[in-house]
Amino acid sequence: MSSTVLRPEDLRKIAEDKETAKVRESLDLKKKEEEEAQHLRQAFLEADIRPNVMELLNAAVRRAAEQDLSEIMVMSFPSAWCSDRGRAINNGAPDWPSSLEGRAKKALEFYEKNLKPLGYKASARILNYPDGMPGDVGLFLAW
Repeated sequence: MSSTVLRPEDLRKIAEDKETAKVRESLDLKKKEEEEAQHLRQAFLEADIRPNVMELLNAAVRRAAEQDLSEIMVMSFPSAWCSDRGRAINNGAPDWPSSLEGRAKKALEFYEKNLKPLGYKASARILNYPDGMPGDVGLFLAW
């Protein structure tokens, strides 16, 4: 029987190789998540208002009214997607709409043109505070 016993340096090498593989896997996952987040942000910035938005809106506000609600959240997105990372919204600044970008900006323009004249009101709020910083933004439509 000529089986060789693993030496301590062999064991350290095995442990280091395993740790290196874990780190590489973690870095690959983080890179993939960052790429997906970038694609989502790009889609958000380039997205247009849906052609059937009025139909969707009417169904949503009718359902809310039937539940005795007076507002709905029409969209949410990371505060990092605002030009100021959500600062104006978090502080309740009157110029918060100017911090919106992409689809959120288009949604507010749609509101200004089509819904505000009918008496609807729009607002934005920070929905959560991960690590004490503004997280997601919610855009709300009220009546």
